[in-house]
Amino acid sequence: MTAAGAAVTLCFLLRDTPDGTEVLLGLKRTGFGRGKVVGIGGHVEPGESHREAVIREVFEETGVTVRPEDLADAGAVRFVFPARPEWDMDTRLFTARRWLGEPAPSEEIVPEWFRTSSLPADRMWQDADHWLPVVLEGGRVNVVVTMHTDNESVASSESLLP
Repeated sequence: MTAAGAAVTLCFLLRDTPDGTEVLLGLKRTGFGRGKVVGIGGHVEPGESHREAVIREVFEETGVTVRPEDLADAGAVRFVFPARPEWDMDTRLFTARRWLGEPAPSEEIVPEWFRTSSLPADRMWQDADHWLPVVLEGGRVNVVVTMHTDNESVASSESLLP
């Protein structure tokens, strides 16, 4: 494993509807991942815990308030970009089924609800298929995803869980 990557958090808000469970994802408008449908979250700022960071990021990106006690730890994904090591990320994952407010677009994200049974995989990072379904089903992951030199496709995905 290479040196630690940037500390990042993602939160997947989940709700039950008559048609099944839905997850809040967002179309990234700016920066890394622009044009892709992504999880809500971002970088951990100096002095912040992962929980504090994900609460701040969810609010900044969607206007939704998540309380610390409503966050469920869903594990971690380490992203390795051999062709762009500066993109390496150590990502803590959370889910939440309770929050305050309704998601609204921000400068960075256009939030949208998707059925967990039919995620927009063709519009997401290719790695999502390797770990996101487990998280959305209530499981925990500890995965290392190594990207190909094209920085788009997955070269390998390894679970570190027994």
